[in-house]
Amino acid sequence: MTSPEKTAADDLESIARLAMLERGLLPEFSAAVWQETNAIAQAALPRGPGIRDLRELLWASIDNDDSRDLDQLSVAQPPADGAVKVLVAIADVDSTVKAGSAIDGHARTNTTSVYTVAQVFPMLPEKLSTDITSLGQGQERLSLVIEMTVSAAGAVTASDLYQAVVVNRAKLAYNSVAAWLEGRGPAPAALQAAAGVDQQLRLQDRVAQALKRARHERGALSLETIEAQAVFDGAVLSDLRPDEKNRAKEIIEHFMIAANGVSAQFLERKGLPSLRRVLRKPERWERIVTLAAGLGERLPPAPDARALNAFLSKRRQVDPGGFPDLSLAVIKLLGAGEYVLKLPGESCAGHFGLAVDDYTHSTAPNRRFPDLITQRLLKSALGAGPAPYAADELGTLAAHCTEQEGNAAKVERHVRKSAAALLLARRIGQRFDAIVTGASDKGTWVRIFEPPAEGRVVKGFQGLDVGDRVRVELRHTDVPRGFIDFAALR
Repeated sequence: MTSPEKTAADDLESIARLAMLERGLLPEFSAAVWQETNAIAQAALPRGPGIRDLRELLWASIDNDDSRDLDQLSVAQPPADGAVKVLVAIADVDSTVKAGSAIDGHARTNTTSVYTVAQVFPMLPEKLSTDITSLGQGQERLSLVIEMTVSAAGAVTASDLYQAVVVNRAKLAYNSVAAWLEGRGPAPAALQAAAGVDQQLRLQDRVAQALKRARHERGALSLETIEAQAVFDGAVLSDLRPDEKNRAKEIIEHFMIAANGVSAQFLERKGLPSLRRVLRKPERWERIVTLAAGLGERLPPAPDARALNAFLSKRRQVDPGGFPDLSLAVIKLLGAGEYVLKLPGESCAGHFGLAVDDYTHSTAPNRRFPDLITQRLLKSALGAGPAPYAADELGTLAAHCTEQEGNAAKVERHVRKSAAALLLARRIGQRFDAIVTGASDKGTWVRIFEPPAEGRVVKGFQGLDVGDRVRVELRHTDVPRGFIDFAALR
């Protein structure tokens, strides 16, 4: 009989599939999807008067080491009067995945790729998302280009949007690029092989940092959490390690935030509806005020993003080791983002955490259905076809995408917890330092620090609230259900 450790990857994959089905997500593609996929032989590369040829530019992608579903490329053109023109190319998935097709139907059902520690369940078949609709290195691909002029102060002063053919000159990864940018490692091989891309990245890094400073001055929140990544030794789950931010990730983060703002504003100027991504003002602001007071700081009685960010920035400097835990508590108290229909001329909530009024999701159409919806709306605005969705349908899709995003997050969290339960199964009775991450009528949850794992407090939870530090004892684990039970020690 094989030991559980030797089949950990298989066990976690089975748990993930079952969790998806329970949440209304499809872990498998239908026969109709495979039939359509097999009939697609090559990438769409239409030429025409409205499609520019930008193949000569030094485009590059930066993503995770093992990512092949590449949604965006970026390039920066030399500064003029202190301003830099940044171009972000988004994979034109719509040219291959037609609305109403079986492939589109699967994407519309799940609305997102599901990233579990055991396996990635892609929104689109991998033949498409990692090849035909991916902006792979050395491949000519049709894209939607978002062009932005960024001032030295980090403000987007002008923008445009159009279709173009592009070529990825260098497929790069976050960690190696960050090490090079920060002087901790050599230039990655792909960077060395593409003449001029190194200067490109230095320029893009400078622009991204300017965008970052400007966003935080407006009140965008400086948050930093610990996301546990499973580490396998063959089929054996050997560890959970935190996935940390770095300077290369910030290039993509700040370029994508800016590009998503441009997309939302472009649709508004064209008088078209859009699918906005919003994060409303936090309902549990009073608890955030209490957290700050417990650290000797004062926040205003009403939600104020600038004041909250000033508090967070100070805490990052005062207690960098504890900052991820404070960030996690604040994120829990801020609540979840959602998709809403924005009709032209009507008011709409903005994104409290990003401190922006106009924001959509448009930069990851291989991985998120809302981005594919937005891409179709943008192409319609460019005159590439009739309006793809009626307003009432967009409203229904907004609610569905919000629900399925939540379901996908619950599946991902379930499998992370199952992996953590598997790691902790032999440590019953051990004690850990923890932080309270959730507290409601449904229960109280904590995250221990080593390994980074979350579980429920089943004893001694009275009086605990989000952000409290507590010592806990591990009482029980249930791998299939992802249950980890603790008792709080007083």
